[in-house]
Amino acid sequence: MKLEEMKITELFDTSHTIAARLFEGKTYPWEVLADLGSFIEQLGATLPEKEYRKIGKNIWVHRTARMAPTIALGGPAIICAGADIRQAAFLRGRIIVGERCVVGNSCELKNVILFDGVQVPHYNYVGDSILGYKAHMGAGSITSNVKSDKTLVMVHAEEGDQETGLKKFGAMLGDGVEVGCNSVLNPGTVIGRNTNVYPLSSVRGCVPANSIYKAKDDIVTKEVREVEEAPAPEIPEAEKGKKGLKVVK
Repeated sequence: MKLEEMKITELFDTSHTIAARLFEGKTYPWEVLADLGSFIEQLGATLPEKEYRKIGKNIWVHRTARMAPTIALGGPAIICAGADIRQAAFLRGRIIVGERCVVGNSCELKNVILFDGVQVPHYNYVGDSILGYKAHMGAGSITSNVKSDKTLVMVHAEEGDQETGLKKFGAMLGDGVEVGCNSVLNPGTVIGRNTNVYPLSSVRGCVPANSIYKAKDDIVTKEVREVEEAPAPEIPEAEKGKKGLKVVK
């Protein structure tokens, strides 16, 4: 995968995230990770009170988001319209959960942007990562965000290794990426738009757009599949503004 293919404009349609302004002036998506926390605090302060509740310190939750009473939520964080945060999810802070996203039972998020329509529905860990529009991680799949030797993470482009200056860097998933169950995305992984990763894969490095990743030496090109807009889920009146979640201090 060439470095050109890893640019923000190649991986993401930023019209599908409330964080679009964060990407302005940046070339590669990992460049925004260090600024995410302060950006959330600034953006949250501008969100309309009619649409967002502020809970705890620097946590803004849209009034149509469904929040299970057993989740733990730390700030800064923004949870957007129609998001569904399910039982026992652990959201550690510096997170943006986009519109209609699903964060499932026992999932853990930290320093991440989930574009609109992303699903991390079952036992996923996503840290120091960005998941593009309607990306999906199968049950048990995770991003590994720190190298075992604790050195800085490199991105392995065709032109050679690229320094990121980051000790913690999980994965960048382009729009429409599908990650199979129980896969591990190793530090510095970049996956292009509309690519599928087979279950039980250990992905290291970069995978081109519109591909099927079967194994390190078995990556095939597939037909382009358009990412379709999903209708927003109906939010029962009884669920709107529901309280009871645990706020992490």
